[in-house]
Amino acid sequence: MRLGAVGAWLGGLAVARSDDARAAARDLEALGYGCLWSPEGMGTREAFANVGVLLAATERISVGTGIANIWARDAVAAASAARVLDDAYPGRFALGLGVSHPVQVDPRGHTYARPVATMRAYLDAMDASPFESPDASAAEVERPPVPRLLAALRPRMLELAAERADGAHTYLVTPEHTARARAILGPDRVLVVEQSVVLDPDPATARARARAHLDWYLDVPNYRANLRWLGLAEADLDAGGTDAVVDALVAWGDEASIRRRIDEHRAAGADHVGLQPLGAAGDPLGVELLRRLAPAVLD
Repeated sequence: MRLGAVGAWLGGLAVARSDDARAAARDLEALGYGCLWSPEGMGTREAFANVGVLLAATERISVGTGIANIWARDAVAAASAARVLDDAYPGRFALGLGVSHPVQVDPRGHTYARPVATMRAYLDAMDASPFESPDASAAEVERPPVPRLLAALRPRMLELAAERADGAHTYLVTPEHTARARAILGPDRVLVVEQSVVLDPDPATARARARAHLDWYLDVPNYRANLRWLGLAEADLDAGGTDAVVDALVAWGDEASIRRRIDEHRAAGADHVGLQPLGAAGDPLGVELLRRLAPAVLD
């Protein structure tokens, strides 16, 4: 995976029209961001197809699923889709996989349970999936490996990422969490960190935008459990979070403030920081925010 040190994590890509997504991808490639991350949710664009659109629209930038929900397709389909994208765009596709959350799993007709065991079984099935090569029979050709990252927050999933994947993709975390994740992953695994950013030096307006973003996440059990693991009190997470929680999870301020947060994650062990821009009206994907940030955050 060619990720670079800093990438763009655009939540809006999950619902954006293809023409708008293509234009955003080309702009971010031209600016020099190393990787473009596209998420997946209930009712959004299908992760692998969407990444294919973005890869086809660009020439150099890597594109990753951040994160493909393992409940949205079986392991054989995921393995096959990943091989297609890796073959078509060598070194540019980053496969991120995650167990998601009950609110996005149960409505699909599944029952969310035992996330670590479920992910382990899914990886087993991916690795054992059928493979047919145009060159020879599957029995005679080694299955081409596709680099993969696991969405991981707490120790058991991070340990699985170290054991069965090329690394981990964390989300809604602090530099302290990055240091803990690196310690669990060890020195040889890739650590991708998502960092939400607001380019606004005014505390009132910046925190208001950050709280609007955090509102859904702070009600999700997996994220709350992770934040409690970091030592935050349950009461600190209610009502959009205290100012301290907001400031810890969303980097806001001027360009130098955003750069400092990136540097903190990198010093704590992150290989790649994907910036999620919380743009203002008129900048739905956050591309203009990332354009303004580029001179300060891209070396």
